[in-house]
Amino acid sequence: MTIQREQLEADVLIVGAGPAGLSCALHLANLIKRHNELSAKPELSAENIYVLEKGREIGAHQLSGAIMNPKALAELVPDFAKSAPLDSAVTDSAALLFTQGSSFRFPITPPPFQNKGNYIVSLSKIVKWLGGLVESAGVNVFKEFGGAELVYGESGAVVGVITEDKGLDKNSKPKDNYTPGYELRAKITVLAEGTRGSLTKKLVAEKKLDNLNPQSYGIGIKELWDVQPGRVEPGYVAHTLGWPVSRDMYGGGWIYGLSNNRASIGLVLALEYADPRFDAHAAFQKWKTHPHLKKILEGGKLVRYGAKSLPYGGWYAMPRNAIDGALIIGDSGSFLDSQRLKGIHLAMKSGMLAAETIFEALQAGDATAKTLGGFQKRVEQSYIRDEMWKVRNFHQSFQHGMLRGFVHTAVQQVTGGRGLVDPMRADAGYQHYKKLSPPPVATQQNSEDRFKGDGKLTFDRLTDVYHSGTRHNDDQPCHLHILDPDVCITKCVEEYGNPCQYFCPAAVYEMATESSGAMKLKINFPNCVHCKTCDIADPYQVIDWVVPEGGGGPNYEGM
Repeated sequence: MTIQREQLEADVLIVGAGPAGLSCALHLANLIKRHNELSAKPELSAENIYVLEKGREIGAHQLSGAIMNPKALAELVPDFAKSAPLDSAVTDSAALLFTQGSSFRFPITPPPFQNKGNYIVSLSKIVKWLGGLVESAGVNVFKEFGGAELVYGESGAVVGVITEDKGLDKNSKPKDNYTPGYELRAKITVLAEGTRGSLTKKLVAEKKLDNLNPQSYGIGIKELWDVQPGRVEPGYVAHTLGWPVSRDMYGGGWIYGLSNNRASIGLVLALEYADPRFDAHAAFQKWKTHPHLKKILEGGKLVRYGAKSLPYGGWYAMPRNAIDGALIIGDSGSFLDSQRLKGIHLAMKSGMLAAETIFEALQAGDATAKTLGGFQKRVEQSYIRDEMWKVRNFHQSFQHGMLRGFVHTAVQQVTGGRGLVDPMRADAGYQHYKKLSPPPVATQQNSEDRFKGDGKLTFDRLTDVYHSGTRHNDDQPCHLHILDPDVCITKCVEEYGNPCQYFCPAAVYEMATESSGAMKLKINFPNCVHCKTCDIADPYQVIDWVVPEGGGGPNYEGM
């Protein structure tokens, strides 16, 4: 069937309304405004900038701890302190070592854990505020629309995006409210989809944009709590090492004190562990039972839950980010400090540098890679390069456990990031799984086998998913495509015991028994919190996460 799509034309199309995409849009709109004020014949308009956001509103899908370095925001919005939703300035930075029954505060907080001058924020609120500035600047923001497919021109250049079709049933048949996706054409397309963006992933593969190393990823699992007065002071920041994270894994926790007796807590773990049956959500719940956490949380109330993947790979995993007609920015482009695990300011700065490059390209009427390549030059001349180059081998150092990682890191500290080997190579995280021996028997993972929680301090996955505000229309196509379903009930059972049942923090995947007695992979896609862990961590890379119908997914209000 030939689908007739409405076509819209723009100068610039930005896919993703996160900190990178919105900073790009706002800075470009400001550059155009200043240009037009000085020009006798203005030829550019902010109205010709389109931003796509797949969430039901701006900020709905934004999740981070979050500690924000304000320097990029200060460049973008010089008077940001007057109106930005900043929760608390950091007043105390602590590093804690956890054993099972006790904790030890480092007498001197290591530099990566120091946060003087930074702010504790809700990324969702910051992005929602930025979105208001973008819309006030005249930019067109399309909410509840995801980028489903890239459009290429005859020369192979990216010339736009097709948004997802709406109104399809679970069998991909049109319902009464069926509406084909739009074909949005643009001189320049900017991919700011966040970690493991579905369009970015395809573009990098098709155009062979990979760097020296494949991207490394982590998963962050977060809860927002109302706590009893006096349990944690606003501005208090603590990062934890040790229990329950084993020494052969890379990860740690955070505890942030917010205003109004709220606490942000979470655990971040590298998606490159050996045990295919490791359960990150269960580890997070176990972490909360530590006496230090228990003292803070007891008598409190869970407010929100969420999970998000993040790019650890750093400078040597950054894809080539400029091709004919397109740029890649933010988490999609690996703009994250892998040592401090901070990326908000780098994402924003990448968006601003992209805007400056785009402005020049529009004036020159040239959107080829030669002109857009100026983006990479700007990155290399900015503090992005300074910050990321110093930790270019950091995360790779921890591929084989914490102890070896600390040794490598110590050498890197005195060699400007070089360390013992430069560049230090890395494998994709899913390649770290060890096959199970003896091979397991295919069984359904029923409720008795999973972490239940006590319903007060700790929770099962479905209870947490409820607190994420996630919703999808059940009668729509499943957005989690299994490229080879037979693998799930044959090789994956025998070799890894179906790790999708364990790594998903939202209880999306389960092995179910059919009436015939045969096993089948059941996908509860309405639970999906859009963390992309399945797309990243599947050992056979047969799970392809694509955008669902716009407006679906979590609602990370206040997160």
